[in-house]
Amino acid sequence: MSRTVSSWILSSARSSIILQGKGRWYSICIPNRNKTKWKLVFSKTRPSPAGSCSLDRTFSFPKAFRHTSTEEEHFSFQLSPAQINDILRAGELCHRTLDLNGKNANSVLRFESNQLASNSPIEDRRSAATCLQTAGMMFGVFDGHAGAACAQAVSERLLHYIAVSLMPRQSLEEIELAVEAMKPVRPILQWHRHPSDVEYREITSQYFENLRVYWQHLLDLDSEPGFSLEEAMICAFKRLDSDISLEVQAPQENELMRNIALQVAFSGATACVAHIDGVHLHVANTGDCRAVLGVREEDGTWSTLPLTRDHNAYDEFEIRRLKREHPRSEEKTLFVNDRLLGILMPSRAFGDVQLKWSKELQHSILENSCDVEALNIYQYVPPNYHTPPYLTAEPEVTYHKLRSKDKFLVIASDGLWEMLSNEKVVKLVAGHLTELNMQKPPLIFKKPINLGYMHNLLLQRKSKGLASLDQNTATHLIRHAIGSNEYGEVDPEKLAAMLTLPEDLARMYRDDITVTVVHFNSETIEDYYRSH
Repeated sequence: MSRTVSSWILSSARSSIILQGKGRWYSICIPNRNKTKWKLVFSKTRPSPAGSCSLDRTFSFPKAFRHTSTEEEHFSFQLSPAQINDILRAGELCHRTLDLNGKNANSVLRFESNQLASNSPIEDRRSAATCLQTAGMMFGVFDGHAGAACAQAVSERLLHYIAVSLMPRQSLEEIELAVEAMKPVRPILQWHRHPSDVEYREITSQYFENLRVYWQHLLDLDSEPGFSLEEAMICAFKRLDSDISLEVQAPQENELMRNIALQVAFSGATACVAHIDGVHLHVANTGDCRAVLGVREEDGTWSTLPLTRDHNAYDEFEIRRLKREHPRSEEKTLFVNDRLLGILMPSRAFGDVQLKWSKELQHSILENSCDVEALNIYQYVPPNYHTPPYLTAEPEVTYHKLRSKDKFLVIASDGLWEMLSNEKVVKLVAGHLTELNMQKPPLIFKKPINLGYMHNLLLQRKSKGLASLDQNTATHLIRHAIGSNEYGEVDPEKLAAMLTLPEDLARMYRDDITVTVVHFNSETIEDYYRSH
């Protein structure tokens, strides 16, 4: 990286307006090609004291690659291609779906996922699971703010709430009888996780008990729950957010569990979850994560089908919704500087009880808690706070019936969409798939075939350049998101600079990025239409 570029990055960062203070909402600058976005983030600048409970745990990148000083003489952007790949590929996850016979009768062929941190630690989370007692697969991306606690909890719990909402009464009764008899419970989900994905093991039992209360509620209904998939997703989102709010209000003798509940409730997270069962695709979205479908038309061109709307001040539907829910006297203060109450970018989210509870309830909970400063919780009531709640976790659900020309689904946090448009993302995925296929030479078999012969053929294929490409499509998107120049090509110097920015500067130039790409099995989808 040239001295000129490095000087520009440092000087522009130093001149950015940051409202200093102990745990304030503050503005940060996110350059987005030719325009600059300012985004409000709630953060604590001081470290947690020794012995305090910190919940921001995730995989860490090699410290040698991240600078901690913004002094120019200490600054270097030099990374080798191998080091760049190590950083970009650290969070890769890939899973191919196969049935018991080794064949794929699922409409999901495979999925690929990856994450890149900007915040330290990362506040994004992701989930993927196969439903074991109902049909289908689920994929979720969760974008946390004011810490990772809420995103962490939602990523662990939401798919279970959706699965329980879909289960028939008989299955719920079987699970309840097993729990009462203290017998093993058949698993509801098969998780597909990265080895470094973390769990709140300390509080798993409480999460299970509250999930049990939910299915007991479903059993108490007079008849079969009978939710449609859309109703099930909406009910699950709202019930989990309600549980997050109630858990922090309930008496809790265990200090660790109390602290976790506080951090989860007073931080926040947006969420986008896709449920895929055969040709039936449902996407539930709360906030500003996004899901986009890549469609290959009959003439070979690619088109984009957005399946979500960003819930923020730029969406007219959201503005009208909030105006309907609050008095006319508040119309001018609902959104200030394009933020909810002048504070929050998304207008829907989990957690964030300081935008949902009354002032009195907030004060009551926090004054009876331990050192909230140590938990990175800032006691702040925004101006013009008169008729809460101002925030909801209720999702919008979109249904789409998959066609053979629907090739892939991209779900990502707003860190990707701030850098790349929907159309650019689909174009990059399509081009990457084409490039991968072109670099796969056909395997020409000679008899007799044995394992050694097959191994040599695969090594030959790999040696012809395939290994130089990102095998993970999500990694390919992240590489382009942070490293593309004005011509849409990856600039190695820019890429190295974006990956080596000090922790205190990185968030000014890029957000956490989480991407999951789901590839569809066109043959399975075609078989469905042939048989129906």
